[in-house]
Amino acid sequence: MAAISVAEMRGIEKRAMDSGVTEEELMSMAGEALGNALGRAFPEAGTAVAYIGKGHNAGDALIALRVLEETFGWRVAVRAAHPVDEWAALTKAQLRGLALMESLHAGPEPLLLLDGLLGIGAKGAPRGAILELIREMEILRNTRGALVAAVDNPTGVDPDCGEVFPGAVTADATFMIGAAKRGLLLGNAANATGALHLVPVAGLVAEGAGEMELISPQDMYFGKSPRSFDFHKGMAGRVAIVAGSPRFTGAALISALGAIRGGGGLVTLYAPSAACEAIRSRLPLEAMLSPCDDPSCLLSANCDAVVVGPGLGEMDAIYADGLAELIAHTRVPTVIDADALTFLAKRGLKTGPLHLLTPHPGEFARLAPGLADLPREEAARAFVSGTAATLLLKGARTLIARDGQPLRVNSTGTPAMSNGGQGDLLSGLLGALLAGGMETFDAAAFGAWLCGRAAEISISENGSPVTATDTADYLGLALRDWQRGLR
Repeated sequence: MAAISVAEMRGIEKRAMDSGVTEEELMSMAGEALGNALGRAFPEAGTAVAYIGKGHNAGDALIALRVLEETFGWRVAVRAAHPVDEWAALTKAQLRGLALMESLHAGPEPLLLLDGLLGIGAKGAPRGAILELIREMEILRNTRGALVAAVDNPTGVDPDCGEVFPGAVTADATFMIGAAKRGLLLGNAANATGALHLVPVAGLVAEGAGEMELISPQDMYFGKSPRSFDFHKGMAGRVAIVAGSPRFTGAALISALGAIRGGGGLVTLYAPSAACEAIRSRLPLEAMLSPCDDPSCLLSANCDAVVVGPGLGEMDAIYADGLAELIAHTRVPTVIDADALTFLAKRGLKTGPLHLLTPHPGEFARLAPGLADLPREEAARAFVSGTAATLLLKGARTLIARDGQPLRVNSTGTPAMSNGGQGDLLSGLLGALLAGGMETFDAAAFGAWLCGRAAEISISENGSPVTATDTADYLGLALRDWQRGLR
C-alpha cells in the first residue's frame, strides 16, 4: 500500500464523494472497518473507552466502539474533551446509545483506549482539554496496563512528516484508515505510533506506486498462493546455511530452525568441523549437518539458496578466503547476516542482485559509516543506490530497500522481540523463502512481516517477552494471517 500525504488523502475522499458516496456513508464504512480491525487485533474483550474530540475522527471512534460492543462483546464508554453541542453534526449523530463518562471507573479486565481526539488535519502540540485527556490516557497506560489504539493517527503526531509534538499520544498501535499516512511510517514517529495497522475502506484507495509503501497483506499478493497438492520437498528448495563456531552454536541452530519453519524442503547446516559435535546434539531433527571448513565448497553444492553469517565469530585465513569466494561468486540467492556483514565490510566485497543483506543498525554503521547518521529511510535509499543488492535494515520499523523500488516499511513487530536470536531466525526463514523461488525484494518484506506477526501472536497467547523460539512457534499462524489478509 503506497503511503500518502494528508493532501492526497483529502483528494481520495473528495473523489469518493464526487462519485456519489456521502460523507455520512464514508464515516460509517470507516468506523465499521475500524471496529472490526480493533476486534481482531484485541481478541480478549474487556472495557473499551473512546477518548474523543469534536471532529469526524471522533465519529469514526464512536462507530468503532459500537462495533466492539455489539460484535465482540466489549463494555464501552466515552470520554469527551468538549460538550456535545460543540461536536460536528455527523459525530453527534454517532453518540446514540453510548454513555459519556465524567471519570473513568474500570475493573481489572483488559482496558483499551481509543485515541479519537484529533484527526489528520490537526497541526501542532495538543493543548487544553485535549491535552488533559491525553495525560489521563498516559497514566492508565503506565499504571493500569491499558493499551492505546490511535484512530488514523496519534493525536499530536504530524502524519506528513512524523514529527511528534510535546504532549502527543503514545499509542501501542495505530489504525490507519483507508491508506497508510507517510509520516507515520517514518522511524522518528515509531515510539508514538506503535504497531501499524491498515484499515481498508471501499472507495478510499491510494492508487499507483509511491516512494514508500507499507508491507501489508491487504494489497500485497506474494506468499498467498497455496502449494499444489502434488508439491514435494524438492519443489520447496534446498537451503544451505553457513553458520556457527565453537563459541557460537545457538545462532546456527536458530537459523536452521527458521529455515525449517519457513518451509525449506531440505535444510543443511554447514558448520566448522570444530563446532559440529556441540551442534549435533541440539540440531533440529529435520535439519542435516555437514562439516565445512572452507565455505567455497558450496559453490558446487546442490542448493537453491544460501544463508551466511550467524555465529561465525573469528575465522582462520582458509575459512575467511573461502567465505569471500562464496559471497563473490554465488550462483544462488544468498542472505548475508551477522558476522558475515562485518566480514563484508572489512573485505570491501561487492554485492549484486543475488545478495540480500540483513544488518541491524550497528552492522549497518560498519557497512556504510558515511550513512549511519542520516535518517534511516534516507540512509537505506542511499545504500542501495550503489548496488543491485536488496537491503533489509532491521529496527522498530524494519525497512526493505532496492534501487528503483519503493521503500517498504514493515508494519508488524513488538519491543518484546528485543533479545538474541531473532535475527538468526529471520535469516533462516529468508533462506527458505528464497529457496522456494521468491524474489529477494518480496522475500525480505514477507519474512520481516511474518516474524513480526508471529511475535505479536505469541504475546497474545503467552505474554511478554518473546524469544526467537517463541517467534518460530507461531510462524504458521502468521502465514495464515497473511494469506487471509487479517492483519
